[in-house]
Amino acid sequence: MLRSKRNWMKKIARERIEYLLEKAIETSKYDFILAAKQANLARRICLRYNIRLPFNRKRLFCHGCKGFIVPGVNCRVRLEPKAKMIKITCLDCDHVYRRSFKKP
Repeated sequence: MLRSKRNWMKKIARERIEYLLEKAIETSKYDFILAAKQANLARRICLRYNIRLPFNRKRLFCHGCKGFIVPGVNCRVRLEPKAKMIKITCLDCDHVYRRSFKKP
């Protein structure tokens, strides 16, 4: 009984997280403050129900300040072709991520 209730709650939490992050991405084009609130709520739900985000959703949050980042709004994205890396810089806390990529 208890385990099935916990699984049911996690399933609902995953659905809400996905919905909130989709809306945050859509909303960020015209109202970044509302989008940041939606993303923060989704992140708090993840923490409360111990749910891991997939990799493509983890990239939406800064690893330094844990804020919602959107390229061109509050983060800068640069390619370094010699090192075959992508650099993402959060403009709020100046944290830099480096990700390697392979050319096709």
